[in-house]
Amino acid sequence: MAAAPVWSVDPRTGKQREQVAVEATAQEVDTTVRAAHAARGALADRAVRSAFLRAAADGLEASKDHLVEAADAETALGPVRLTGELARTCYQLRAFADIVDEGAFLDVVINHPDDTATPPIPDLRRYKVPLGVVAVYSASNFPFAFSVAGGDTASALGAGCPVVVKAHPDHPALSELVASVLRRAAAAHGIPEGVVGLVHGFEAGIGLIKHPLVTAAGFTGSIRGGRALFDAAAARPVPIPFHGELGSLNPVVITEAAAAERAEAIGAGLAGSMTLGVGQFCVKPGLVLAPSGAPGDRLLKSLTDAVSDTEAGVLLDHRMRDNFVAGVAERAELPDVDSPVTPGAGGEHTVSAGFLTVAADKLTSEGAYDLLLEECFGPVTVVARYDDDAQAQAVLSRLPGNLTATVHLSTEEAAGEGRGAEILAELTPLAGRVLVNGWPTGVAVAPAQHHGGPYPATTSTSTSVGGTAIERWLRPVAYQNAPQALLPAELKDDNPLGLPRRFNGRLER
Repeated sequence: MAAAPVWSVDPRTGKQREQVAVEATAQEVDTTVRAAHAARGALADRAVRSAFLRAAADGLEASKDHLVEAADAETALGPVRLTGELARTCYQLRAFADIVDEGAFLDVVINHPDDTATPPIPDLRRYKVPLGVVAVYSASNFPFAFSVAGGDTASALGAGCPVVVKAHPDHPALSELVASVLRRAAAAHGIPEGVVGLVHGFEAGIGLIKHPLVTAAGFTGSIRGGRALFDAAAARPVPIPFHGELGSLNPVVITEAAAAERAEAIGAGLAGSMTLGVGQFCVKPGLVLAPSGAPGDRLLKSLTDAVSDTEAGVLLDHRMRDNFVAGVAERAELPDVDSPVTPGAGGEHTVSAGFLTVAADKLTSEGAYDLLLEECFGPVTVVARYDDDAQAQAVLSRLPGNLTATVHLSTEEAAGEGRGAEILAELTPLAGRVLVNGWPTGVAVAPAQHHGGPYPATTSTSTSVGGTAIERWLRPVAYQNAPQALLPAELKDDNPLGLPRRFNGRLER
């Protein structure tokens, strides 16, 4: 039977635009993975692969206009948003090139023999080596930054691992264009083009995670899809690490004192965060604990005004739109759930932003209202009105793991008076990033960044954003009593590569 065609689809109309490729067969997946595996030796030289990463960034920038046009045609995210996202993607590539050049990610540790220790210490030398071929599953909502040339790919290549990307069906044409840029950059530095493989199709994604030469995987997407791949990775004859970002509610707690101090600003800020990108950010605030009473009422009025002024937008595809409309309707039908600004279908192809309100005590025990504690992808949030701190704590205690958790404090609370520190302690077990007096949308690419969290936010304790994302694709190995002549250059006493290392207990830079 012939492979199914892969079409580029216009999300503004739902119509097919052009055939991009065909879904990869099992044989094509195998060929692609084997080509990536064969290219791994070309990444061994750190100088070569850092130059490759920089060339990839240069190539993407040189093709910016064409790439942004193609991305907008397939995602409807708009040229301004997409241009910014492409710039972020290029920054990520260059940031990992800098990390590769620095070499600290190799974690070189050398211990000379010490017969006086108990027990005696032999000659031990430890560093990290690349795992091998990494499978990358692209995200729908970030067609540049979490796709073919995104953080998973950049960090894996930086670690010395070839990649095979499973293209997202929402932007197949863009995926092909970006892959071609990366391959040209690879060829320019003597690296086989197979170092970046690309496959299309659902079955190809399943075959990819099961391929014996694939050594790890990175995923950004839904809980259902991510969990299926996670289980497949664990069920292999040789299980592999699966670093998946699956879903997040990103709770926000607003204290009564904060609402009394600046209700209008908080309401407007919440509106901007929950509607950013038509609510399609993985860190969109999906549950807000706001106080009952006059300060909370002022906050809701500000939120109502700001959201009411938000124009309807296009979601990434019509399946997401249908799920959003159905999900909002199911939540709004629950008893005692109000909709000050009704979210839902804004037009034939668009959705309108809005929010729902409910008394927090409805969420403190298991029941039908648990639906409000599940992520609804799109421009909607749930505001739960609490009467006292104990009620807010009871809701927080029922939440699953999240990427982020946010608290808005008053000036005095932020200075250490009141329950500020206590609330931070309550939020810390829930999320990988805890924010104070800010909004979670906007994930900076920085060395200290952590984009992850307890399950189901992610399936591991690692980050997919920031410099330490490279650690996911490495494993440590130690050599004991190996002669100097046989050691890798990274572990020789004279440090010919000039690497930062810990040498006999002393940190050397």
